[in-house]
Parts: sequence; structure tokens; C-alpha cells
Amino acid sequence: MLGGLITAAGVLGIAELTTVIGVALETIFIVFFVRHLSFTVAALRSAPADLLAPVVPTPYRPAVSVLVACKNEELVIEGLVRSLLALEYPPELLQVVIVNDASTDRTGELLAALQRDEPRLTCLHRGRGEISGKSAALNAAMATLTGEVTIVFDGDHKPRPDVVWRLVRHFDDPSVGAVQGRCVIRNERDILLAKLVAIDYLAGYLVNEYGRQGLVRMPAYGGANCAVRTSSLRELGGWNQQSVTEDTDVTLRLVLSGQRVRYDVTAIDEEQAVTTLGRYWRQRYRWARGHQQVCRDYRAAVWRTPFLSRLEKLETTMFLFVFHLPVLSGAGLLLLLTWAAGLGAASDPFHGFVLWTLLFIGPLFELSGALLIARSDRRDARMLVFFLPLFFVSIALCTKAWLDGVFGRHYAWVKTERSAARLVSP
Repeated sequence: MLGGLITAAGVLGIAELTTVIGVALETIFIVFFVRHLSFTVAALRSAPADLLAPVVPTPYRPAVSVLVACKNEELVIEGLVRSLLALEYPPELLQVVIVNDASTDRTGELLAALQRDEPRLTCLHRGRGEISGKSAALNAAMATLTGEVTIVFDGDHKPRPDVVWRLVRHFDDPSVGAVQGRCVIRNERDILLAKLVAIDYLAGYLVNEYGRQGLVRMPAYGGANCAVRTSSLRELGGWNQQSVTEDTDVTLRLVLSGQRVRYDVTAIDEEQAVTTLGRYWRQRYRWARGHQQVCRDYRAAVWRTPFLSRLEKLETTMFLFVFHLPVLSGAGLLLLLTWAAGLGAASDPFHGFVLWTLLFIGPLFELSGALLIARSDRRDARMLVFFLPLFFVSIALCTKAWLDGVFGRHYAWVKTERSAARLVSP
């Protein structure tokens, strides 16, 4: 790539080359700006009313398996189990399975004690010599699952009691392969970073996911607080153990097999946000590394599948490209610095203005729209200024993930660490 740029600079000249690159970046950012704006408008029009929608009674009552993979979750495991056993669903139709993935803390001991007191709870314990990672742990429970629908939560989650009803009702439609619920942050008052993650989640779930469903019927299966048709999962061969973002991988495999994913904004559970920049980096690096790999794995297949319209193929491609966008944003910033230094197209300030504006305004629309939909306190709007430094962090980690992926550097699934023992209480 570097060699190609040097060759192009020699042929076109630096000024012409930077102009071409600038126009290309502007075009990409304009397309994504339209996407951000469309999602925001769609969400502002419909989400506020849908958030208050009650559960519609339905005779459809499938057997459900609730599945959680846990590794070193002693801080949150008791609260998790209590919330799962409190789910409002016929007990005879609800199976609860927790996989202890070779934990080295007291997770296994606590689960054993909980299982002795609760016959509805099934616990599987994996040894240290087995393949680690969330996908492998979930796959270890496949033979145990008895439900027609499998609902997955993470170890720090606390689902609301009615979440099963809200998720499973969509499977009455045989074309539906998976349903994603909405996650909210419960420790947003702990630290500034947790508050920013909470706002980011509002944008992701109240605008981005909602917009994708409202406009193109293409929401994503998110890996937690999500349901999947068990037979479909088995037909796909389970979760991909080679992927560190098994949720995005499942989304693409379902869609490419002709099935649909739905999003239910009213199916809510709570989770814990990371509270240190180091943990934020590790979590988002994993998301970026895995998402970018799924993009490389499936981008060509998206355009070959007969199950998607051209618009749906375009949106799916843009969805796959999301974690590449900060990489291009970094390139855009470098280009602006080049122009500011008097190189390239410095004599044309229009391109610099457009490029700089498009770098930030699209995501800002989604963040602001989410705060309006959630009826957040006006003081929360002041928090938006802190997304600028977080934006630079995103550029750095996504660029590192992209370079590591391109050069084939080994990476294995990394668990997000928990931080506060007081969060075990329901």
C-alpha cells in the first residue's frame, strides 16, 4: 500500500494525489453521514412510542434455554443467577445453563453452591486444557440445550423479568433466526468513562440498531441479551471459535442463509461498563479486531447472496465497514495536517473544511438523537465534548487492530474484566 502511494505521488504529484485522496474520503464520509442522519431521523420518529409498547399477548410459548458463559465472574455471578431465576416465563419451559469456562477464581465454587440450592440451574465446568474463549464455552453447552430458542447473556448482565417474553415472541415468524434486545449501562455514575459508554450504548441501541431495523430491516445480533433459534444455530455449526466477535459472525451467517434478525427495543437488560481506559482499549480492540475479520471473511459473499436486495447488500457492507471507518478518519486527520503544513492541496480550504466537519458530525447526530429519545438530563449533553478525545482513542485502537489483522498477528479472545463487587446485588 505504501509503495502504491509513493508510485502515485510520483505520477500525479503530491498536490494532485492528496486532492484525490481527500475527495475519496469525503465521498465515503458523506455516504456514512447520510446513513447516520437517516438512522437518527428514523429513530426520533418511532422509538419514543415503541419504548413504551407493552408485551402483546401471544399463544406462542416455545421452550427456552438461557445460556451464559462465565470466566472469573465471582464478583457478579450470584446477582446474575438470581436475575435469571427471576425471569417471568413458565418454569417448565425455561432451562438455565451456565458454563464455567475454566475460571481460576471462586466462580466454580459459587456456582456449585447455587446449583445445590436450585434444581432449575444446570452448570457445566470446563477444564483449563480445553480451548478457551466465549465461543468455545457456548459450544460446549450445545448438546445440553433443550429449548427451541436459546437466549444468551454475559456474566455481568441483569435482564429485566419480562425480557424472555419480549424476545421469543418474534420467533413465531419462521423467517426469524435471531432477535437482539437492548442493553443499558447500570454503573454510569461510577466514573466519567462509564457515563460515556452509557451514552454510546444509547446511540448504539436507540438509534443505530433501531435505524437499521426501521429502514432496511437489518439489525445485528449483538452477542448478549439476544436470542437465536436453536435449530438454526445447530445448522450453522454453532458459534465460530475462530472469531473473537462471535455475534457479528453469527449475524452474517444467518443473513447469508436467508434468515432474518430482528431488534426489540423493549427487551432490556443491564450490564456493567468498563471503568478504566485500559479495559476500554482491550474491549474495543477485541470488537474492532473481530469485526474487521468478519468483514474480510464475508464481504464478497454479501454481494453474491440471493437473499438480500441491493439496498440490503449496501447496508450490510457499510455495517461490516464500521470498524474500518476510524482508520479512514485517522487518514483524514493526517491529510488535514499535510494540508496545514503547506503540502498538497493547502490552497483549497474547502476540502479541509468538508473533511473535518464530516469526521465528527455524523456520529454526533446519533449521540444527540439518542439523548433526546432517552429524555436524558440536559447536563448529559455536556458529556458529548468528551467524545472527541475518545474518538482519537478509537482511531488508534481500530488502526492497530487493522494493521494487526492485515499482518496476521495472532490474537485470542480476551474477557472484559469486572471491577465492582457491589454490583452483584440485583
